[in-house]
Amino acid sequence: MNIFRLVGDMSHLLAIIILLMKMWKSRSVAGISGKSQILFAIVFTTRYLDLFTSFVSIYNTSMKVFFIGTSYVTVYFIYQHFKPTYDSNHDTFRVEFLIVPVGGLAFLVNHEFSLLEILWTFSIYLESVAILPQLFMVSKTGEAESITSHYLFALGSYRALYLLNWIYRYYFEGFFDLIAVVAGCVQTILYCDFFYLYITKVLKGKKISLPA
Repeated sequence: MNIFRLVGDMSHLLAIIILLMKMWKSRSVAGISGKSQILFAIVFTTRYLDLFTSFVSIYNTSMKVFFIGTSYVTVYFIYQHFKPTYDSNHDTFRVEFLIVPVGGLAFLVNHEFSLLEILWTFSIYLESVAILPQLFMVSKTGEAESITSHYLFALGSYRALYLLNWIYRYYFEGFFDLIAVVAGCVQTILYCDFFYLYITKVLKGKKISLPA
């Protein structure tokens, strides 16, 4: 554990809390991509299957349970509890174009050819592109509410901080995971445009608009 990983984890927690509070307080899931949330649920489920095989620490286990549980709560809110407010007309990204290639890549490029390792690798690759349906939805609707923008910024910050965590671990621990680093770079790059718009617009009280 180092400061970059800890702050990254807190940013990730904040993103999820912001999203859930937005849904619960507004009684609406308008502007939220259900497809992105399904992808995140798949990410956490396939990544944390080691809950049943190994124990690292109470902190580690608690975070894993939290991420899995809240991902399914979010999906439930979108497709059941607040379903009338879900904008399916704009949430039209073809997720199979992400899942199929990512699955093939995980099968071919991994650290070890075992079921748990392939699923872990699949989760890393999938997380790097899981936000695309949400960004695509924002581009189709033309803008994002400030609360949705805060969620996306916190989520992007989590991954950017994890890049710093990997740099720290490489220099001070000699640890380097090429798969995680490359996927993390891809994910951070996807947020770059959004980061710029967030700083120049949302922090000045304006809504974010992404080009269609």
